[in-house]
Amino acid sequence: MTATTGSGRLTTHVLDTALGKPASGLKIELFRLSGADRVHLKSVVTNDDGRTDGPMLEGADLTEGSYELVFSAGDYIRRTASGDDDILFLDEIPIRFGIDNAGQHYHVPLLLSPFGYSTYRGS
Repeated sequence: MTATTGSGRLTTHVLDTALGKPASGLKIELFRLSGADRVHLKSVVTNDDGRTDGPMLEGADLTEGSYELVFSAGDYIRRTASGDDDILFLDEIPIRFGIDNAGQHYHVPLLLSPFGYSTYRGS
């Protein structure tokens, strides 16, 4: 694999499947992983549509390699009252993924409820 940059982008969004609506106001942090190093790149908060206002990374900032998105689900679940317990089943949700072609669009959505989540490579 060669380390290239391109015109691709990384996006995400969060849907609250328990409430049946976008998860607004949810903090997301992005890290680049390199061996034992974990470098913080960006922190954002989802808008009313459960999306970020722009790509997490794009253009020359998106390079091939390993990344991690950390979704602050616990704070969101407490705020929306869909989690009434002091100790939540889910709190921070890390999703690690690889980018092998910096010219493509990588979309990493999160489908969230107080007791489960799923993700996939979207379009």
